[in-house]
Amino acid sequence: MATTTWTRRHVLSLADFSADEYSIVLQTASSFREVLSRRLKKVPTLQGQLVANLFFEPSTRTRSSFELAAKRLSADTLNFAPATSSLTKGETILDTAKTYLAMGTDMMVIRHQQAGVPQAIAMEMDRLEARVGILNAGDGQHEHPSQALLDLFTICSLLDPDRPALDLLNGKKIAIVGDILHSRVARSNIWSLTASGAEVHLAGPPTLCPTLFAQMGAGRPGKLSLHWTVEPALDDADFVMTLRLQKERMDQNLLPSLREYHQLFGITRARLKLCKPNVKVLHPGPVNRGVEIASDLMDDPEFSLISQQVTSGVAVRMALLYLMGGGKV
Repeated sequence: MATTTWTRRHVLSLADFSADEYSIVLQTASSFREVLSRRLKKVPTLQGQLVANLFFEPSTRTRSSFELAAKRLSADTLNFAPATSSLTKGETILDTAKTYLAMGTDMMVIRHQQAGVPQAIAMEMDRLEARVGILNAGDGQHEHPSQALLDLFTICSLLDPDRPALDLLNGKKIAIVGDILHSRVARSNIWSLTASGAEVHLAGPPTLCPTLFAQMGAGRPGKLSLHWTVEPALDDADFVMTLRLQKERMDQNLLPSLREYHQLFGITRARLKLCKPNVKVLHPGPVNRGVEIASDLMDDPEFSLISQQVTSGVAVRMALLYLMGGGKV
């Protein structure tokens, strides 16, 4: 485990994460990855603690990953289903959270379609002086910290399986392609990757990759560039992250058609020839096959790290729950 002290009660954003905090998460996740490779994959580190998964919007990977992570740490879990909850009777979100607090919850994992909900719950817990950790599992178009951390862990583990560390990405070129505007994953990845010293290149149609994102790179170790064509972003790239077109978040006609998007920005074998010969491709999922990425490329282990991302997610979320739950580092 890492030797630096972890002091963060809530994980709501990566905008203010320090280099030490990234290192702690990466090293702790590396330890839990070793645990997950054993025949007996369970450890008693959070035995007696209660983790509540409050997911107010649909999720497969994130929700299942957090539930499995909690169980691997021997914590008890509660899963919230909004369709069958008292929200349908007029209960507020904060009252729902306080109900779980009254049940003895130690940590709450929150996903909501509106930005700011996990922060509001964290503020309420702090106001009540409840020692409850809040972990943002994705809020609107704001952030998705654990996804960016598992992406970081996946890449760093590929570069050095024995010592995944932030400085391994210094000077690496990483392209993030797709619906930047609506992507909480992109925002969190911008924070983590520019903190590492990487050269981050965003690419997408002008309607989905606005110039305001360039400000996120100001004053950080890495460099951030924007492109409205995909070729400059892919040129000599070490890694390519392609993002899902979030049709459910689009309230305007921002694209002519999905077919045209794939022709202009879809990641294919032909386009990967612009990148480094050993380039790897990531996608946070779920994937619109044949839109953001060619279906055959997604399943090709020579290029795709998508399965590794899912596996890394359990180790990284174990690390976050462990650290927030008072685990010694």
